[in-house]
Amino acid sequence: MTEVLNIVGGGMAGSEAAWQAAEMGVDVVIHEMRPKTATFAHRTGDLAEMVCSNSFRSDDDEQNAVGLLHWEMRAAGGLIMQTADAHRLPAGGALAVDRDPFAAAVTARLTQHPRITRVDAEITDIPANGHWIIATGPLTSDALGAAIQAETGAEALAFFDAIAPIVHHESIDMSKAWMQSRYDKGETEEERTAYLNCPMDKAQYEAFIDALLAADKTEFHEGETAKYFDGCLPIEVMAERGRETLRHGPMKPVGLTNPHAPDVKPYAVVQLRRDNALGTLFNIVGFQTKMKYGAQTEVLRQIPGLEEARFARLGGIHRNTFLNAPTLLDAQMRWREHSHIRFAGQITGVEGYVESAAMGLVAGRMAAAEMLGQPLPNVPQDSAMGALVHHITGGAEAKTFQPMNVNFGLFRPLEGLKGGRKGRKDRYKAYTDRAKAAWSGWLESQREHAA
Repeated sequence: MTEVLNIVGGGMAGSEAAWQAAEMGVDVVIHEMRPKTATFAHRTGDLAEMVCSNSFRSDDDEQNAVGLLHWEMRAAGGLIMQTADAHRLPAGGALAVDRDPFAAAVTARLTQHPRITRVDAEITDIPANGHWIIATGPLTSDALGAAIQAETGAEALAFFDAIAPIVHHESIDMSKAWMQSRYDKGETEEERTAYLNCPMDKAQYEAFIDALLAADKTEFHEGETAKYFDGCLPIEVMAERGRETLRHGPMKPVGLTNPHAPDVKPYAVVQLRRDNALGTLFNIVGFQTKMKYGAQTEVLRQIPGLEEARFARLGGIHRNTFLNAPTLLDAQMRWREHSHIRFAGQITGVEGYVESAAMGLVAGRMAAAEMLGQPLPNVPQDSAMGALVHHITGGAEAKTFQPMNVNFGLFRPLEGLKGGRKGRKDRYKAYTDRAKAAWSGWLESQREHAA
């Protein structure tokens, strides 16, 4: 009987893992509980559905760690990057996509692949045998989550992830707002005007903070502790940390000039980014929130230009579970106690669409190679992929382990370059050059071995 790789979950990680394994010659079954079993955040049964932002963040592969991860995934023939490039929206130096066509295209590519089968069913128990990748993401079902928790014997780790609101463009007052990317970044006019900006003076900002702090917010169930990931903090939590926190975060006014009042420097600026190719929907950048729906509309309409805003989706908050990966996973992404099972995606303790897909890419390749009798060496630590894998499988402190985005702080130090702000550009370029060489070498060794 032909061996099959079973993948639980059809999000970014599961989709990428399935593609990589199938392209290597392994038969794959994707077990996806949607649409039969719904989640708080998903709207469809499409694979790789984007439920929060529509951005894969910076696409700069020389000065940004996530852009470097984009490069490595493209070099490996990654499905997520191929599809993102095909459905790209203007976003300055970032890679943002038209979310619905993106998910539909990923779904079509996977379901049409001759080696991939999709089964719409929920997996509720730990598989006893076979070849498996669990890539259930931040919204792992209660049943499977309980089974994993019972098997690990460890207290479940959790934090709360928040979703930003989306606004209908036609409801925005463009006599107050304007289109501009920070510092006019971008090679084309479309990229240089990828963001919609709403300015605030000091009085408006102070009133907004007051309303934000006083707004009704989602309460947690008794016994739950909110451990937020700092890269996705609700705006209320940021405001509670200090009245100026938002002004130095998502509402920073730098690199922008208001054409309606070019001589007046805004005290704060709220940015919105296009959320679909038609330009009819814009999401409020960095405005993840746990405000209740009624409070959201009241508070957000205090933003100049959004007084009459109509919302295609309001923000929300949900529980996000992840493994204590440094204690549970080996360098090949295998569960140490059950080596026939690998984990991938956000459940491993990485954060973000790109990082999740990247861990799916690694897990899919590792599993397929093992099944084909050609096990791969560990991912080189000097690559962006390897830096992430090393962090979650032993590089991080298990006692304080929290979800992590890729960043240059995870990379091994460079020799021969001085630190400090003056040398940062050269240092980042050296990191990316070293990473590209390491990743290219790893991929080439696989091609030679397969030949």
